[in-house]
Amino acid sequence: MTRALGWCGVILAAGESSRMGSDKALLPWPPAGSNAAAASETFVSAAIRLLSSFADQVVVVAGNNEAILAPAVYGAGGSLVRNPAPERGQFSSLQVGLREVLNQGRDAAVVTLVDRPPAGPEVLENLRQAFEVSRSEVWALVPEYNGKHGHPFLASREMIEAFLRAPATATARDVEHQNQRHIQYVPVDDPRVVMNVNTPEEYAALLNARS
Repeated sequence: MTRALGWCGVILAAGESSRMGSDKALLPWPPAGSNAAAASETFVSAAIRLLSSFADQVVVVAGNNEAILAPAVYGAGGSLVRNPAPERGQFSSLQVGLREVLNQGRDAAVVTLVDRPPAGPEVLENLRQAFEVSRSEVWALVPEYNGKHGHPFLASREMIEAFLRAPATATARDVEHQNQRHIQYVPVDDPRVVMNVNTPEEYAALLNARS
């Protein structure tokens, strides 16, 4: 018996990108010049298109950068919700995004970070297949590359509610550890699930690796 839920994508994009010097959500991706479509793609639009292949809708959580993200988000078919206090950190953005998932009448989420180059579609397909045959006791599926856990991850309603019950001072890792028995890790062959791009040097290295 397979598990069928209504999925909503959540992209966390409320950070200040202080080390990058410009908003990471709007960095070109894939490298401009590889083809006509790639020239106008960004981290956030590429992430929206990836999650849209899996979810009914995609919500981007913005902060003080809401106005500058709006054209790219709406142009790629996503929607925006604002974290009113992004200075409280990434976990506060996760809670804002997951509340919006429930507000939109969905009962499961696929969550990723905007500062991570979008994973290949086969990652989501692997997670989907694993989720569909998983036991009801499994609340979340997390990709694993070389022993490291990454994004995007899938969360059922039970896991969403666990995140929302946690205090604002908690972290996603705290909630993960408290609910370890309900989490399944899925090995994938895509290093992008564990990559973070925080500096111009890391971004340049990523582009060079793709060229």
